[in-house]
Amino acid sequence: MFTGIVAAVGKITSVSSLGGEATAGVRLTVDAGGLPMADVLIGDSIALNGACMTVVTKTDTGFAVDVSRESLSRTTGLGAEGEVNLEKALTLSDRLGGHLVSGHVDGLGVVCKFEPVGESWELVIEAPKDLAKYLAYKGSIVVNGVSLTVNSVTDSASGCAVSINLIPHTIEVTTLKHLKPQARVNLEIDLIARYVERMLSHKE
Repeated sequence: MFTGIVAAVGKITSVSSLGGEATAGVRLTVDAGGLPMADVLIGDSIALNGACMTVVTKTDTGFAVDVSRESLSRTTGLGAEGEVNLEKALTLSDRLGGHLVSGHVDGLGVVCKFEPVGESWELVIEAPKDLAKYLAYKGSIVVNGVSLTVNSVTDSASGCAVSINLIPHTIEVTTLKHLKPQARVNLEIDLIARYVERMLSHKE
């Protein structure tokens, strides 16, 4: 479990295939940036851009994870070198500063708008139709591993447009500053909404 509060911006420094076939996954070598590595063990979970990954090797300044082809096909930002938002898995003594996050990407959104508004920024994302029912005004959403609050939801035939306000601090300490219109982003819906939908739809 995670909180969606980014602990550091790291960088994927290399991407190497785990096999010669097209279905092979990749090993990502990650420079951890400001993420402390002293308490990280082999087998620990670290979220990269909101996707939970398992540490397979580590150094004092970074780590490596193996990513399956299935995970690569359902996420964005993990198949090439570049900056990534990092967060270690929760411990029971941690503060829950964001919201409960599983680290499982539910779908990909597309940035429609990313513009400054006063001292903040407005981010509008087109979410897939199958995620629309889970998104609500003042509800929670995870975008590339960042816990954010929904300001408005506008439904359409293809899905829904979600408007989010980003304060300067969020822009400064995450990779969201690099977003541009048409960029794809990893989305995770609220964990509680997922279970409520299942309970309401289940028929005994």
